[in-house]
Amino acid sequence: MAKDTTGRLHVTVRSGGRLKHSSKLWLERQLNDPYVAQAKRDGYRSRAAYKLIEIDDKHRFLKSGITVVDLGAAPGGWSQIAAKRVGAADGRGKVIAIDLLEMPDIAGVSFAQLDFLADDAPDKLLAMMGGRADVVLSDMAANTTGHRKTDQLRILGLVEGAAAFAADVLNPGGTFVAKVFQSGADAELMTQLKRDFATVKHVKPASSRKDSSERYVLAMGFRGQGKAAV
Repeated sequence: MAKDTTGRLHVTVRSGGRLKHSSKLWLERQLNDPYVAQAKRDGYRSRAAYKLIEIDDKHRFLKSGITVVDLGAAPGGWSQIAAKRVGAADGRGKVIAIDLLEMPDIAGVSFAQLDFLADDAPDKLLAMMGGRADVVLSDMAANTTGHRKTDQLRILGLVEGAAAFAADVLNPGGTFVAKVFQSGADAELMTQLKRDFATVKHVKPASSRKDSSERYVLAMGFRGQGKAAV
C-alpha cells in the first residue's frame, strides 16, 4: 500500500492476470473510494446515497409526507434517503421504486422488479402510486458498449423517457432529478424541461467522481398538470 496525495493509504490490486485491466481499475477505485467506505459505515446501500443527500440538502425538495418515485433504484441508496426524508417508514410519505434488478426490502419503500421501458411499466407504476407524485428521481444508466456516442444516446433515451413520465405524473410544483452525462446531445431535453419547469439546472455533487462526466439535471417547479389518472 502507498499513500495518495491526501495522505490516505492507497490499495493496489494485484490480480496475477486473472482480471481484465478495466475490472482491475474498477476494483481499485472501489477499494480506494472514501464514499464507498463511508456508505458501509452509515449503512447505505451505495455511495450514490451521498449524491442525493448533497442535492437535497441544497435544494430541499424531499419534504415530509410527499410521494416520491425512484426509477432505477437498485441497490437502493436513493430510496433509503428518500424514505427517511419523506417519513415513508412512519406512513407520512410514500416511496415507489423500480429496477430491472432485484432489490432487498427497505422500510417504507414499495418496490417492483420492472423494466421502465416496458410498455406496461407506466400503468404498473401508477397503480403502485395510487395518485400523483411530488418528486420523480432517476438514477438509471444504460449498459455501456464502450462506444462513447452510443452510450451517451442510450442514457439520453432513458432520461427523456423519465422526463416524459414525470410530466405525466407530477403534481404542480413537483421536482424531477435525473442522471445525465456531459454532452451536447441533451439540448432538446433541456429545452423541453425549461418549458415544463420553473427552474432547470445541471448539478454535480462533490460525491460524483471527478473523473466522471456524470452530472444531474434538476428541474423544480413543475408548471403543468400531469396526464395521469388520479
